[in-house]
Amino acid sequence: MRKPNDITLKEGIDKMLKVYRLKSKLDETSVVALWPEVMGKAVSNRTTQIYIAHKKLFVRIESSVVKNDLLMIRTGIIQRLNERAGSEVITEIVFL
Repeated sequence: MRKPNDITLKEGIDKMLKVYRLKSKLDETSVVALWPEVMGKAVSNRTTQIYIAHKKLFVRIESSVVKNDLLMIRTGIIQRLNERAGSEVITEIVFL
C-alpha cells in the first residue's frame, strides 16, 4: 500500500541529482556518449576529442572536409543531440 508521501525510485534519484547539482554533468556525459550513435560511424571515426564546457560542445575533427560539412548542419546536430538527451544540454558547437 502506497503512503501519501512515498515517491518512486526514479523521482527519488531525480531529486537527489538536483540537490547535489549532478544533473547537468550527467546530461553532458550522456551527450558525449551519444555522439557516435547520432553522427554515425564515419564521423565518429574522424572525431579525436569531444567535451562540453559552459553548454558548448567542443569537437576536434581530423578531416577538414568532414568538419566543413558538419559546420553547415550545426543547428540540426544541436537539435538531435538535445532531443536524444531529453533536455537542452548544449546551445553551441565548436569544431576544432
